[in-house]
Amino acid sequence: MEKKPQDGRKGLPHREVPPVVGLLLAVALMNALLYLCLDRFFISPRRAAVDAGRCPYGYFRMGQMKNCSPWLSCEELRTEVRQLRRVGEGAVKRVFLSEWKEHKVALSRLTSLELKDDFLHGLQMLKSLQSQHVVMLLGYCEEDNTVLTEYHPLGALSNLEETLNLSKYQNVNTWQHRLQLAMDYVSIIHYLHHSPLGTLVMCDSSDLRKTLSQYLLTRNFSIVVNDLDALPLLNRSSGALVKCGHRELHGDFVAPEQLWPYGEDMPFRDDLMPSYDEKIDIWKIPDVTSFLLGHVEGSDMVRFHLFDIHKACKSQAPEERPTAQDVLDTYQKVWNLLRDTMISQTREML
Repeated sequence: MEKKPQDGRKGLPHREVPPVVGLLLAVALMNALLYLCLDRFFISPRRAAVDAGRCPYGYFRMGQMKNCSPWLSCEELRTEVRQLRRVGEGAVKRVFLSEWKEHKVALSRLTSLELKDDFLHGLQMLKSLQSQHVVMLLGYCEEDNTVLTEYHPLGALSNLEETLNLSKYQNVNTWQHRLQLAMDYVSIIHYLHHSPLGTLVMCDSSDLRKTLSQYLLTRNFSIVVNDLDALPLLNRSSGALVKCGHRELHGDFVAPEQLWPYGEDMPFRDDLMPSYDEKIDIWKIPDVTSFLLGHVEGSDMVRFHLFDIHKACKSQAPEERPTAQDVLDTYQKVWNLLRDTMISQTREML
């Protein structure tokens, strides 16, 4: 006959885990989850793969659109786009929030026929430079002097502080996201300096606020360049450098070579003003980046690590300034360094 197990053995398979073991297991699990969260949080949200899903030249796709649509024609702009209200105005064009097939879009109209050449130049740049760095072109009509682009409700980059001060955006008001914006900005400069058309110089940038107004902040907190009306082509091989406008420039924001070099005793003459190259864009990078970094916790630490590259950007001699790629590489190294340092410090505290 099979013996029944003794009563003293019945409880062995169901022995409770000692509290201290359970606590250790819980701490280990929390640490593992925290490591994963830290790694995920500090990984730079690079957007290099965005172009993979872009439409062919002459087509667009935005929002929830499944298929690419050809750029809208004059007839489609006249009959399918409903103008709502004006949201911006510059010297060359007025911008209106509009609607197309339940999509919010931006309709730009020429302000004065005297500036039509600038308007058409900006349109040509938009058509030629479509990429993840440039606002999406949806259609145009040269007969009506109108251009339709994707609408970004967060507006110009100059509104960054007001946007990040809103309670719903507090989670992205960090040095990590702000440094990423600076990397986006320098990536755009690099793209313009190595564009499909050649080396382009961002001329509409005589002061900080004017420069920031040329860029838009997207819903996913990246940057696209929006205003390309003043974007001359540089041809170094033929000696064709550029000049930004036909008036005298002043102030510390513009590069030294953009200032009148012959002193106050000699009146400014456009024909005597020397031309310059794309390194004027490099001179302005530290000022734009400082604005983007703001004054949140950790931003001064980022500035400290960027000191040397920014000092090089401010070299009086243009040829001594780094390239946009040099600056971008340094930004990425600083990002990686600070990310790894903070993750390491957090793990040591656990």
